[in-house]
Amino acid sequence: MKCNDFVLAVFASSNSATHSPIQIQKLFFLIEKKIPELLKYNYFKFKPYNYGPFDSEIYDVISELVGNGDLEIISYVNSRIIKYKTTEKGQKKGKQILQSLGEKATDKIKILSEFVRKLTFSELVSVIYHEFPEFKVNSIFKDNL
Repeated sequence: MKCNDFVLAVFASSNSATHSPIQIQKLFFLIEKKIPELLKYNYFKFKPYNYGPFDSEIYDVISELVGNGDLEIISYVNSRIIKYKTTEKGQKKGKQILQSLGEKATDKIKILSEFVRKLTFSELVSVIYHEFPEFKVNSIFKDNL
């Protein structure tokens, strides 16, 4: 499976919900850490960064998916905040790819996606730091949990 297909499948698992950049980074990190036995793919090389595990390659993949019309950027007026979500075309294509991963992997990806989307920025980074302290070494974030 190509990396772009995998990323699209993960986005499709949320049924077109939006994802912030921090949620995206932490979602793919958690997928690789929590369910490696269900996936034979390891596309990203996360390194400790300002807010924990980070790989800029994810943004290259997302840019390609935006460029071909599978993902869209949601911008908020008078804000620098952006989020990403599947387009109708991308959701349909991503669901098909997601199903090919198998029911167990699909269910766990959905759970992880929901988990990262329900937490605030601070909560998400803190949870990652508590479970994976080795990714805190280059942090500029003050962990308050």
